[in-house]
Amino acid sequence: MAKQNTYTGMIGDWQRLLATLELHGAEIPQLEPFRAKLGAMLNEAVDVTKQQADLKASKQAMSKQLRKLTTQGQRLATVVRSALKEHYGIEEEKLTAFGMQPFRGRAKKAVSPAPGPGTPGTPGAPGPTPGTPHPGPQSTTP
Repeated sequence: MAKQNTYTGMIGDWQRLLATLELHGAEIPQLEPFRAKLGAMLNEAVDVTKQQADLKASKQAMSKQLRKLTTQGQRLATVVRSALKEHYGIEEEKLTAFGMQPFRGRAKKAVSPAPGPGTPGTPGAPGPTPGTPHPGPQSTTP
């Protein structure tokens, strides 16, 4: 039989081996101490596997409870932050003590650059871009 790599596979392998040893126990009495020791280890391994399954279920329940608590905690933290802004005012620097950034006004818009070469309508500017309508010929008659 192939070597088992999973815990379940190893335990199953031990169970089959023990069953066979018990069947042929009269033929190989010298292996009785090893059979007894393997039987004790098998029982302990089965108990640990059951405990592990119980802990896994418990961990899943705790994870579910933690998700619920974090959702409720985030909502409550949002309410507290809103109350702090209401109490101190949104521009108060004291908000930084609570890990919040006070409102310091909007950033000024960047000044637009002066028209230069390459700007449409100036000498040296590129022609119309593809997809834009081209103005028709201009008449020079008065």
